[in-house]
Amino acid sequence: MDNKSLKWRIGVVALVLLFSTALVLPTFVDNLPSWWPKKKVSLGLDLKGGIHLVMGADLNVVLQNTAARQAEELRRALAEKSITAISVAKGEGLEIAAEFPDESAMKEAEALLKDNFGNLTILRRPAANRLVLTMTEAEIRTVKEMTARQALETIRNRVDMFGVAEPDIRPQGEDRIVIQLPGMDDPKRAVALIGKTALLEFKLVDRDRTPEWAQVNGVPAGMELQYGREIARDGSEVRVPYLLRKQSLMTGEGLVDARVSRGQFNEPQVAITFDSRGARQFERVTGEYTGYRMAIVLDNMVYSAPNINERIGGGRAVISGAFSEDEARDLAVALRAGALPAPVSVLEERTVGPTLGADSIQMGLRAGVIGLGLVLVFMAVYYRWSGVVADAALLFNFPIILAVLATFGATLTLPGIFGLILTLGMAVDANVLVFERIREEIRSGKTPKAAVGAGFGRAFWTVFDSNLTTLITALVLYQFGSGPIRGFAVTLSVGILSSMFTALFFSRVVFDTALSGRRAERLSI
Repeated sequence: MDNKSLKWRIGVVALVLLFSTALVLPTFVDNLPSWWPKKKVSLGLDLKGGIHLVMGADLNVVLQNTAARQAEELRRALAEKSITAISVAKGEGLEIAAEFPDESAMKEAEALLKDNFGNLTILRRPAANRLVLTMTEAEIRTVKEMTARQALETIRNRVDMFGVAEPDIRPQGEDRIVIQLPGMDDPKRAVALIGKTALLEFKLVDRDRTPEWAQVNGVPAGMELQYGREIARDGSEVRVPYLLRKQSLMTGEGLVDARVSRGQFNEPQVAITFDSRGARQFERVTGEYTGYRMAIVLDNMVYSAPNINERIGGGRAVISGAFSEDEARDLAVALRAGALPAPVSVLEERTVGPTLGADSIQMGLRAGVIGLGLVLVFMAVYYRWSGVVADAALLFNFPIILAVLATFGATLTLPGIFGLILTLGMAVDANVLVFERIREEIRSGKTPKAAVGAGFGRAFWTVFDSNLTTLITALVLYQFGSGPIRGFAVTLSVGILSSMFTALFFSRVVFDTALSGRRAERLSI
């Protein structure tokens, strides 16, 4: 092998070592220059401690709301087609009851349903000119799947904005979500933020009757009592009733931004911004209801109810209320991350203490050091100088593996440490195959240089095949596994690729460098 080829291969090894060291340093050293890459290897919940939550989504509420919305859409579609309907309303469960004045109108409605409402099916005909509809099984299944997926993404967005490093969020079954928040020690705040439905609505305050009148005489049809809160002069919190129209003027569907701002007296408030469609709707609503009070309702709680003095353009509004800095920030996060499509509740809550993580790290490191020491000693004794080369290749794996984990933001868990320890044994496996092949070539009478070339060349595909099958297994574990299994699969996959580089490329470079420029009569192997 010529010197030019050897030089560029030495350069590749030097670059890999340099970049791996540079990427690994932030994990162990804090005081680095500002231009240095800052990505670190993050520790999982089992090592760092934190919060483990299992949350359940109430899919029935979503199905009920979907049925009500489809009833409203059907009513509007009938009106647009000038098809007379006595009533179209949601009934019991997921049923939608539609009544028509005559058979002709009902047949026109059935044609409309067939052409434009394929997600609805006729359940029964309880009387003449009357239909009871319901959602198809396919539609129910689709709504459930979309709701679960949206809930998962919304919770992930909220956790990301909350600033938790390397959270583990994954579905479990049809209506459950498992959330692991490493390093977090305030479960109440986490549950409050993650579980907030964040349904923002704008509703009119009734100006003909007071809440006190409704509490005595009953809430009128089409109205509802909602409560807000105010801080009294003595600092206590007071619940304030509001009599509101049930029908929302608009929702926060078009909301694109929400951030904490300061009010006239430096109190925290939340400034919200709508997209172009939401801005036009907000401008229309405020113009149409100028002179009214409009309540800003979030999750059935009135945050403020300002007077609409004029048409408000630009798509901007402010939610003010008696809340602290943290409450305002969490409210902004919940709004910005989007509304949860279904109410969620905590089914399981567990806090993992940091001492458990420290013990896990200590035991893992101890096992790794013992295993590494035994492998290094055995290779150096059994293969002599060649064994030392294999030991150097083995140690080279550590900065490479940690650098890859840091670059891709992977989380190191206890199973991940086990995967790293397993990689130690597999890393020297390739060298053992190559060394035994070199021994055979030397015994057949070849020179050390020729034996090294033949040994690496003929052992390559054996090493490649054995590592490829293990890599495929690791990828399958990652694809279909979850949580700890994925952590193990990630570390194992990276370790396999790294060990192939160090065993077949780095070791060959060391051997070629040692044997270049002289005729070696013996090879210490």
